Amino acid sequence: MEFDLADPLTSFQEHHSDTIPDLFASEADHMPSRNFFSRLKTRDFYAPFRSEAISLILQAQFSCNFDPFISYLAVNYMDRFISKQEVPQGKSWFSRLLVIACISLASKMKNSPFSLSDIQREEGPVFDAQTVHKMELLILDALSWRMRSITPFSFFSFFISFFELNEPPSTQALKDRASEIIFASQNDTKFLEYKPSIIAASALLFACHELFLLQFPCFKASLSACQYVKSDNLSKCFNTMQDMVLMQGYGSNLDTLSSSITPMSVLERKTTNSEGENSMSNTTLKTESKRRKLNGLCSDSSSSESRFQLSQFHHC
Repeated sequence: MEFDLADPLTSFQEHHSDTIPDLFASEADHMPSRNFFSRLKTRDFYAPFRSEAISLILQAQFSCNFDPFISYLAVNYMDRFISKQEVPQGKSWFSRLLVIACISLASKMKNSPFSLSDIQREEGPVFDAQTVHKMELLILDALSWRMRSITPFSFFSFFISFFELNEPPSTQALKDRASEIIFASQNDTKFLEYKPSIIAASALLFACHELFLLQFPCFKASLSACQYVKSDNLSKCFNTMQDMVLMQGYGSNLDTLSSSITPMSVLERKTTNSEGENSMSNTTLKTESKRRKLNGLCSDSSSSESRFQLSQFHHC
């Protein structure tokens, strides 16, 4: 049976009220270890290793044209593994073997065809099936066989239930844009300190501000009142996400809603520096201008009290 990232709890066919506490209670078990974020900041080796590994995963995704959710799951496995195991330095083959094993495990979880020969087309060491299998066992042991990862996508159904616009195309557009943002955030180490639920809530909130400005104050108020959400963490993650989107120039292609919206995957986007160094000052000015608008958020013509900043969330 294929593993659905949106529904990691196998004993339930849909999200009932009694599954929600289980999701929030278990999400920390599917994150990197607590000291991993500080290790990335203090030990020079880990951040480049992680960046190279993610690059290899995305290259494999492009060359083999597999589901981007497989890439997301593979990065989750990789992060959790290297947060608990010492990574050998000066051995470039290790990152390649780790990436292949993580992709193989993710493909198996998604019940998707996987070919070692296809994924090893690029230059580099070639590993046989037995070697990859041994690496898979090391990963499984390090992760305590918790392979049905709880990710931000696991919380979509719950948080979208707070969204008051119930038209299917609008709801799908919200999910698609939030998914784009989550895919983009996975390469940024800043997001490793946030729980999957906070990343999900922040991405949906950010997508709501972009796509449904009138609904944003109500959606924000509903999320801030949620018993599972700490408003200070949500505010911090939202601001980090805002910086990522604005500084990278990663805009939405969902500006116009229609019944046939098909957003481009974030994995198909490329950022360039073709405008040269002179563009940096203009980009910074535009970013600051956009951020001021976003932080000044949402004045409602019917009430001046609806004007707020995300940092003004109140925890229930």
